[in-house]
Formats: sequence, structure tokens, C-alpha cells
Amino acid sequence: MGELSQAESYLVEQVRAGRSAGWSQLLERYQGRLLAFAQQKVKRRVDAEDIVQETFIGFLKGLANYRGEASLETYLFTILRRKIVDSYRSKKARDLCLLEDVYESQRGGEQESNAWQKVAGPEPTASWYMRREEQVDRQGEALAAALRELVNGFKQALNFRDLKIVELLFYGQLGNRDVGAIVGMSEKNIAVIKHRCLKQVRERIAKEKISTIVSSPTFENLLTQVWESLRLSCPKRNTIGAYLLGTLDEDWQDYVEFHLVQLGCHFCRANLEDLQEKTKADDTVKLRDRIMESTVGFLRS
Repeated sequence: MGELSQAESYLVEQVRAGRSAGWSQLLERYQGRLLAFAQQKVKRRVDAEDIVQETFIGFLKGLANYRGEASLETYLFTILRRKIVDSYRSKKARDLCLLEDVYESQRGGEQESNAWQKVAGPEPTASWYMRREEQVDRQGEALAAALRELVNGFKQALNFRDLKIVELLFYGQLGNRDVGAIVGMSEKNIAVIKHRCLKQVRERIAKEKISTIVSSPTFENLLTQVWESLRLSCPKRNTIGAYLLGTLDEDWQDYVEFHLVQLGCHFCRANLEDLQEKTKADDTVKLRDRIMESTVGFLRS
């Protein structure tokens, strides 16, 4: 879920140029998965549709500020989450995975504060604020790069056991004991894996000569924020499609099922639901075409 793909860049440029065909393609591509996600949080379909509409309006209004650091899907989901929280603050609309419905105490409730702003203390000068913003950007980029390296390393090595563990720790924000119970390992072994992963991330960041973020008491919270915002471990949409068809290798099939079913990532479940609906629609069209083909001769007679 990194930077813009070539197809996404094309769509964005079409929209920026004011071309309605490009905007229509963008809506067709993303509205299904956004609506599926919204309906997981807002039960009434009419409310979910309103929020999705507001999301696309928000996207257009902020398009000038979109620089493509995250994929278009991730950016739209970010706007959608904010719209859901704004419209339904009394509910835990910020939850990212089904496990959080069970382990509610692990997260900090409905707090929407930006932990990045806690890294340094306030100083009321314009130049200081500019320097702090630059520092925060550098810290975010360094942490994102370190986490991508960690996740990609697990995937390339097909080390899905440790990937599942760090997802539960940092994406689901569960404690060592709960993670151990889910994956069938001791709390001590989970602690060892967590320590090893944090050490790797810290060493990677240290190469960028950014010490504040590593020593910050909010380091793990920052790590979770970056993981959430960039959805670092979320399978690609075509991988979810392959899972739906059952064509993935066994290890990948098992991991994607864990991510969708056990972790219960709401973003990816929304993608799965959208793909399932599209498959049903495709099947309906194919059946209609087959019936048309077999009956056209009767019409002519």
C-alpha cells in the first residue's frame, strides 16, 4: 500500500484535468470497497452511502494537496475513516480489525490525537514550527521505510508466523499474552520476537540519524500509527482476488485467510466483499449472455 501505481496516477491526472470519464472510472473502481467498509461501521445503507459520497467530495476538495505518498485506495480509506468518526463519534468507528471488538481494552478508546506532535515540546516561533514539521516528516518517512523493510522481509522469506505476530502486536495492538494465545506460543517467546522486530526497526531508523523518535516513550504508538495509515501488511487487491478463487500458494492462502478472518482487517474485508459482489454481477451478466445466445434464434422465428 505504498505510492501511486501507474494506473492510479493516470486516474488522478484525468480528474485533475477535469475529465468526467476519468472521474467516472475512479468512482467505479473504488466506491464498492468504500461502501462495503462504511457499512461495517454504519449499519444503515443510506447513511453509509452518504458518507461515501462525502468521502469523494472531500477527495475532490483536497485533491490539490494530494502528493501521492500513499496509494489512492489508502488515501480514500483515510478520508472515509475521518468521515465515519465525524458522523458517529459515539461509536468506536476507529477500529481497524475484528479482534479489537474482543480486546477493546488494548486500544486507547476514541482518542484521535496525533502522537507525532508529542515528539517535541512547544515553542511559539514560526521558524521552530517549520523545523518541527520537517522533522516529523523525516521521522514518519524513516519509520515507514523501516516497517516496510520488516514486513517485506517476512513476506519474501515466507515467514508468515512472525508476520502474523507483528500484525497482532502493532496493527491489532494486542498484548504479548493475548498474541501468544492466538498463535499458540508462550508469552515469553512472543516478547522475544517483539524485541527482535523493534530492534531491527530502531537500527534501521538509526541509520537515518534520527534519534528522537527511537528514544521517544511514544515510539510504539508512532509505529502503530504508521502501520495503520499505510496499511503495511494488507494484501493487495489482486492477492485477495486470488484468495477468493483459491489460486494462491498454500502459505499465502493461509496468511490471507488469517488477515481477513482472524485478524479481521476491515479494509481488506471490504475489498473481499466488493470482489464477491463483482463476481456475482459478472456471473449474472454471463448467464444473461448465455440465455440470449441460446434464445436469439427463437426471437428471429
